[in-house]
Formats: sequence, C-alpha cells, structure tokens
Amino acid sequence: MTQRALVAYGTKNGSTAGIAEVVGEALRCCGMEAEVCSAAEVEDVTSYDLVVLGGALYAGRWHGDAVRFARRHRAELLHRSVWLFSSGPLDPSAGERNIPPVRGARRVMDRLDAREHATFGGRLEQGAQGRMARMIVASGRGGDFRDFGAISAWAADMALKLGAEVPQR
Repeated sequence: MTQRALVAYGTKNGSTAGIAEVVGEALRCCGMEAEVCSAAEVEDVTSYDLVVLGGALYAGRWHGDAVRFARRHRAELLHRSVWLFSSGPLDPSAGERNIPPVRGARRVMDRLDAREHATFGGRLEQGAQGRMARMIVASGRGGDFRDFGAISAWAADMALKLGAEVPQR
C-alpha cells in the first residue's frame, strides 16, 4: 500500500513553500503520494500516514501558521509519523553544520513526538514583504541560500526510514 504524505508549510515570502515543493517531489520519486499545501489551508490530516511540517524563521521565531497547524491537529498528529523543517538562515551555515530548531519548533517537536527536524537555508530577495525583510535585502544580506540537493536527500532519507523504495541515482 502506498504511503500518503502531507507536506504543509508556513511562509511569508515563498522560500519555505519552495522547500516544501522539493520535499513533496522527492517523496513522490520514492513512491509515496505527496500533497503540498499551506499549513493555514489544511483542515484534516487523518488521511495521511506521514506529515512533514515546515516553518519559515523570522527573528528567531517559527512561522505562526506552522505553530497553529501543530496546535490545531495535535490529537491526530500524535498518531502519525511527523517530521519538521525550518527555513531561514540567510548564509551558508545550514549547509555547514546542524542548526537546532528554534524554541517554537522545538516545542512543536516535543509535543508531537516528531521524528526529526532539519534547518535549511532560506531565500530573501527583492520584493520581499515586511519592513525588516526589505531592510535586509537593501543592506545586501539577502539572497537564495536553499540547497535543493540537501533538501531532496533529507526527504529521500525520510522515505527510506519509513520503508519506501529510494531510487538509485
């Protein structure tokens, strides 16, 4: 039987949504059914075997939509395999070392007994929403620091740990 996965995310400027799409595609390549959507739009998680929840990092906090998703669906998520990711560092640090979850993500991880958490680099570019985001871009500290190869590898490793067939490269 094919495992069904939900990849839900909270994002402000779209970087985390892009990461979620890559996770969903990697899970599909491993034979899973995967749906990717905004955490704010998810009404029910009972039809999924696996839930991957991602949240953007802003000023050291996990995106509110991800936190609310975890709170709203806590009872159902306790009976599913849950994995978390964060996106945000605007430098190469996420690819150089393991960055622990921020307090909000750690709290969700503990409350849901999540299997794993990963932090990936973020993206902040011209046209970003929010005064602080625009200031960061204007100061030259923006850019795209997402490593799609590492994101795909993380998702494939997740699928492997859940018993899916990971295609040979």
